[in-house]
Amino acid sequence: GMMRKQQLLRQLYSSPKIFHLIHTQQRIVSKAFSTILEADDLILNMLQHDFKNFKIQYPTSNVTESVANKLARRLHLLPNHPLNILKTRIEIYCCNHAQTNGRSQFRIFDDRNPVVNIKNCFDDLLVGKDHVSRQSSDTYYIDSDKLLRTHTSAHQTTLISQHLDAFLCSGDVYRRDEIDSTHYPVFHQMEGVRIFNKRELLASSGVQVDPSNPEKLDEECSRLVSRDLQELLTGLALSLFGADCELRWREDYFPFTSPSFELEVLFNGQWLEVLGCGVIHSQVLRNAGLDPEQSSGWAFGLGLERLAMVLFQIPDIRLFWSTDERFLQQFDGRSPLSRFVPYSKFPACYKDVSFWLPSHGLQDGSSGFHVNDMYEVIREAAGDLVEKVQLFDQYRNEATGRTSHAYRILYRHMDRSLTNKEVDDVQWEVRRLLVEKLGVTLR
Repeated sequence: GMMRKQQLLRQLYSSPKIFHLIHTQQRIVSKAFSTILEADDLILNMLQHDFKNFKIQYPTSNVTESVANKLARRLHLLPNHPLNILKTRIEIYCCNHAQTNGRSQFRIFDDRNPVVNIKNCFDDLLVGKDHVSRQSSDTYYIDSDKLLRTHTSAHQTTLISQHLDAFLCSGDVYRRDEIDSTHYPVFHQMEGVRIFNKRELLASSGVQVDPSNPEKLDEECSRLVSRDLQELLTGLALSLFGADCELRWREDYFPFTSPSFELEVLFNGQWLEVLGCGVIHSQVLRNAGLDPEQSSGWAFGLGLERLAMVLFQIPDIRLFWSTDERFLQQFDGRSPLSRFVPYSKFPACYKDVSFWLPSHGLQDGSSGFHVNDMYEVIREAAGDLVEKVQLFDQYRNEATGRTSHAYRILYRHMDRSLTNKEVDDVQWEVRRLLVEKLGVTLR
């Protein structure tokens, strides 16, 4: 099925005529080919296999080649990879919990296309029009309507609208971000959702509520849904962190849940935020085709890297992408969560770069300098050799009105020592790209 579909797609879009037809007559063609051909599959295929063509077809996209190269890696599906071990443990816990409590079973989704539309990723989830996550400084856009998902919640309304009442959805998510040991432009999340019929929920709880008081009904349902959610997640956290670990619930805010909570765990003397969750907002249910007077539900979301870094004691997020056997062979899904043993901490190499920010609009007509654009340029040039980038000096020249920034870049290879020449070559490429792509003036 999937392999055949991929082959067909490759043949189809490699023909310029058909490609043009698909993109100009999308509605007609997609009806005709709806079983094998979706625009999003085409885009994903092009991103993975023909980036040059992708840039021609989508000239305004800010997806970089190094990010496109990660699309096929799917770390969460690699057996014995720490992210897969963790994903599997969570799935098994949730499914066992459903079975023990006589609930409908969770459906598991882990290979949904990361190319999504704005409606599913933001609008359906009530993310404000001016929210920072919508800005191209923070998000990888394909065009004005499509983007690489910024969270697995992008699939929530689609899956709920398919009349699923319980599911777990995991996948790779994409965000433009800073450079340090816990941030990477690609990471992995897992989403959990359960939908309840309000009447059945109230009946099974034995709570008597006056049916002529809808506010009281809502309040009681929200309390029962929150309790169910917190009970499941408390058990999950205890199963991952150990039965004697200390937990606390805190109120939180997300646009798509109300009330919202975060779960924190006391680990090695520090309170860590493990996940965010809450009762699904009634308007999100409406957007998914449900009637909030009949239905209620909960949702939770967690970052797999964040949890895995704590549980396996993995010190740097880049290690998840390592293909070095010294990393990979340390993990085995059968045993308890094994602690990562660093095979070496190779020497760091520091390089500084300072420049004047553009005094006018950039080449592409936009104005201003966004620090995430600079991080992106450095990642393009240095790949996984860059460990951290820090602003260490900035000042404004009052006479010219220009601002100067100075950054310290820390280079370190995860698997071996770097030579000076290697680092110098990368640093020259960083300098060249800063000028070419961001229009800065090097000092």
